[in-house]
Amino acid sequence: MTLFNQYYPPNSTAFNGLVNDQVKSALDEDIGTGDLTALLVPASQVVTATIIVRETAIICGIPWVNACFNQVDAHVKINWQVAEGERAQANQVLCEISGPARSLLTSERCALNFLQTLSATATETSKYVVAITGTQAQILDTRKTIPNLRLAQKYAVTVGGGYNQRLALYDGILIKENHIAAAGSIGAVMAQAFALNSGKSIQIEVENLQQLQEALKAGATSILLDNFGTALLCEAVNLNKQSGKRAVLEASGGITLENVREIALTGIDRISIGSITKNIQAIDLSMRVKTLAR
Repeated sequence: MTLFNQYYPPNSTAFNGLVNDQVKSALDEDIGTGDLTALLVPASQVVTATIIVRETAIICGIPWVNACFNQVDAHVKINWQVAEGERAQANQVLCEISGPARSLLTSERCALNFLQTLSATATETSKYVVAITGTQAQILDTRKTIPNLRLAQKYAVTVGGGYNQRLALYDGILIKENHIAAAGSIGAVMAQAFALNSGKSIQIEVENLQQLQEALKAGATSILLDNFGTALLCEAVNLNKQSGKRAVLEASGGITLENVREIALTGIDRISIGSITKNIQAIDLSMRVKTLAR
């Protein structure tokens, strides 16, 4: 089970609350005091519309789309022709929507924003997951996410087949270079982390093999190897084996689709990638309206 699902099980009150809160914020931001352009359409006008994807993608964000339309107008009906997490092909119809024209037009942009963004993260994650098929490694996200969309993007990573490194600062201890510098040493900062008795995971980031040895000596059971080349990763894996495989090893930094499999084949346990949430390109989607009789 991913960390996201531990906190927000699908269809749970927590999950639905998260979706509704994010959608409300997005609609408030977009609509403000009212959609002036929608007033150009007769209030009695009823329409149907389709959402079409223009490129191959893993579809993600259906709960957010549903909430966008339903929060604007509970009378809007949506018939999905794909399931969450399904791969759709270019020019495929994803869903048909029917209801008052004003409601559909007001909801359109927010709904597409969520769908194109979350589908982008799920699609990019899936590419990395496929690239390391057959290895022992897992693909993880980072905290490098779009502000206020952190949890939605973490969810999208899981839809794409990835895992969550941690949800946020409250969800685990990750000791980085500046924490080590402030505390004085790897040994000192690890001792302080253990003394917290937080019940959360403790991970420490190291930048070379000497720091790796210090972290292992200090009792680290989860170690992030920052910007290690593949040769150094192989040495790190061997050092960990010599210590009795004390720690879960995670590679991070400079990882691309071109080198991720090579990195996975070093025997590393986890690979965290910031680009799957911060460098994504929105999936190309469009909504097309068909007018019905008034």
